[in-house]
Amino acid sequence: MSENKDFVSVVTGGAGFLGSHLCDYLLAQGQRVICLDNLLTGNLANIEHLAGNERFKFIKQDVTEYIYLPGQVDFVYHFASPASPIDYLELPIQTLKVGALGTHKALGLAKTKQAGFLLASTSETYGDPLVHPQPESYWGNVNPIGPRGVYDEAKRFAEAMTMAYHRYHGVNTHIVRIFNTYGPRMRPRDGRVVPAFISEALKNEPLTVFGDGSQTRSFCYVADLIAGIFRLAQSDYHEPVNIGNPQEMTVRTFAEKIRALCGSTAPIVSKPLPVDDPKVRQPNIALARKLLGWEPKVSLDEGLTATIAYFRGLLARGAL
Repeated sequence: MSENKDFVSVVTGGAGFLGSHLCDYLLAQGQRVICLDNLLTGNLANIEHLAGNERFKFIKQDVTEYIYLPGQVDFVYHFASPASPIDYLELPIQTLKVGALGTHKALGLAKTKQAGFLLASTSETYGDPLVHPQPESYWGNVNPIGPRGVYDEAKRFAEAMTMAYHRYHGVNTHIVRIFNTYGPRMRPRDGRVVPAFISEALKNEPLTVFGDGSQTRSFCYVADLIAGIFRLAQSDYHEPVNIGNPQEMTVRTFAEKIRALCGSTAPIVSKPLPVDDPKVRQPNIALARKLLGWEPKVSLDEGLTATIAYFRGLLARGAL
């Protein structure tokens, strides 16, 4: 896949945080890339450095509508979706539609073009897990009618449809369950802890922790995640695979680390815990290690240093 300079990949949601990094990675492999994004939560600034690259094409497109692309398509990466609590609470219908209709259209494109397909799913399919850490075999503990259900169930439906296209139509599909990922190009006000903590710390404002901060998260640097996803796309495996960093820590400990790295002296304050907020989140990556020979390499300090530098740049431009 990576050595064929005529290989064409489509990335839905390619102007988003993860999608834009994936576009960069695929171009570095020598591929041609078509980026589809309606810019609902994506940002052209994430791909502006690709302007003028003859192997890259951006098309403003709502992927819940019919996707027509003339010519060759060899692989479809379906990354389009609101992906943060603020997004899918403010955009519940759009979140459901892109998980259902958008996945259907993206799979239809892959089927028509006889292309491979990879679904960007999420650790949120596990809900508030009763099994810890979470292996791919765990079916999850999800509240389908809670405020987070629009995202959780959209992704669970997307997984079901992806497997149906594989089993019924023979499409070469793959499913990645993405755990908490961070890095440059995260949106400052998307409601996730990394941009929230860094933004607050750089402005020396109190760092907001929800609940008592004892809930745990595991943070994977974006470069590690994309490398794992690319390996999965090249594999012959069709069922879900966790990609994430198993290094688990409490949210409060994470806030303290970011405060120290940013040189902030502001206090850490608490606010009520959101509804259905997962108490624990840690990937079991035994399958990724065995199947893909993949595990994260970037340390938390290294990844956070790069991410904080990006946010300092936003602050300097008045964009934080």
